Amino acid sequence: MSDKITTKILLNPNDATSFRWMTFCASPVSVGLPVYIWLYDRYCHRFFWESHYLWAIHIVLRTKTVHKIRQIGEFKDRLLQWSRRFETVVWLDSNRHDDRFGGYDAVLAVDAYSSLKTDHRQAFDKLKEYLDTINDWAFGYLSYDLKNDIEKLSSNNFDGLDFPDLFFFQPKKLFLIKEGKVQICYLDSVAHERDGDLKEINELFLDKVPSLPQEKIKIKLRTSKDRYFEKFSDMLAHIYRGDIYEANLCQEFYASGVTINPCDTYIWLNRISRTPFSAYFRSGGCYAMSASPERYLKKIGHTVISQPIKGTAKRSDNIVEDQALRKRLEKSEKDRSENIMIVDLVRNDLSRTAAKGSVEVEELCKVHTFEQVHQMISTVKSRVANGTHPVDVIRTTFPMGSMTGAPKISAMKIIEQLEDAKRGLYSGAIGYFSPKGDFDFNVVIRTILYNAERQYVSYSVGGAITAKSNPHSEYEECLIKAKAMREVLER
Repeated sequence: MSDKITTKILLNPNDATSFRWMTFCASPVSVGLPVYIWLYDRYCHRFFWESHYLWAIHIVLRTKTVHKIRQIGEFKDRLLQWSRRFETVVWLDSNRHDDRFGGYDAVLAVDAYSSLKTDHRQAFDKLKEYLDTINDWAFGYLSYDLKNDIEKLSSNNFDGLDFPDLFFFQPKKLFLIKEGKVQICYLDSVAHERDGDLKEINELFLDKVPSLPQEKIKIKLRTSKDRYFEKFSDMLAHIYRGDIYEANLCQEFYASGVTINPCDTYIWLNRISRTPFSAYFRSGGCYAMSASPERYLKKIGHTVISQPIKGTAKRSDNIVEDQALRKRLEKSEKDRSENIMIVDLVRNDLSRTAAKGSVEVEELCKVHTFEQVHQMISTVKSRVANGTHPVDVIRTTFPMGSMTGAPKISAMKIIEQLEDAKRGLYSGAIGYFSPKGDFDFNVVIRTILYNAERQYVSYSVGGAITAKSNPHSEYEECLIKAKAMREVLER
């Protein structure tokens, strides 16, 4: 009987610029000499020596090559087209938005070597164990209903999509695009396929116009307009009673018995939205096509960044009117109030894993302009203490404040009572963990979700309700947020 040891070896530790990482499993035996290994603790960011009695070593390596890209837009289109053949896909695209926090321009991860799929029960513990075991890149999503693992809550509303509550996979093939170059990282077991894959990607024929949905789709409302106003009044009653002072009330739009082309649908949605946290996800018959403008959480080294959105205004084709709409949002006391409430909630959440005194608001209520809407965004940063596991940073901030309310637990209980559909992946997060323990996740909003086996397509929208909210304005805001998704599905 032997214990398994999973860790990392760092080759050439004296040259920090030429790291090559290996993951291995070793079985100690009672006979043999100890082997001393130079190790790197990715959470404490320090080097140390450790001794193990080793019998057998299984090494898993990634082969990495870097290539210059001449036509980056065309290469990205070909890469996404090539990904259609795989059952497991995550595509992340910044759409050339400037990210001062050093994100990738685009990322493609395909073909699962290993994966984790689970419901909410002990989901974060399972995720932590999975990441510690693979010590590698992991891509996937966290659904809103993981709230039930963190607090004594439940999700009993109608669920037409039936996605797992959590899904992550370790990709065999990974493409990281940044500053005109692509870093290709293949597991050694498939490294021999790299040159053939590149040749195939470069020779792909690209349709200039993706195909439209295969049939006419009529979107239905899960909650009628009149019922929405009733629920709005119920939410206000909770606010006036002092149960909460802000909550996000959402509604689902859907169609059943339909077939769509998910990848083409995503391409259309992305073309008319061009958001910085766009994502395409596939796991078997479960798809997400996201045009999210919002970052949930990013970790770089010890620094954690949250960028909540609260405050939305429509765009106009008339430049003068468009600027007026932007300025009106900038000066809106209601929207600023909503945003600041969520910033306070985020500060409190981040403080649970932050070094003392390190939580700071870097940017408050700044308006950013996207293709479809103007948005009011704040940026909150913290510095996590040594030894903090990345999953614990997420566990203590999830679900994100911008999609729940304040106080968070009370708001989530009331949301469950008033909404008609289980949120599932909507209001969750899509993103990745790196081998160094860093991560980057979006907020799953402005997102079409599709279960091909059930032939069910859905998107949800919502907005923050406060004592100052007007039901007609809030309903209009929901329709503004839904515009691009409805246009793509019904065109």
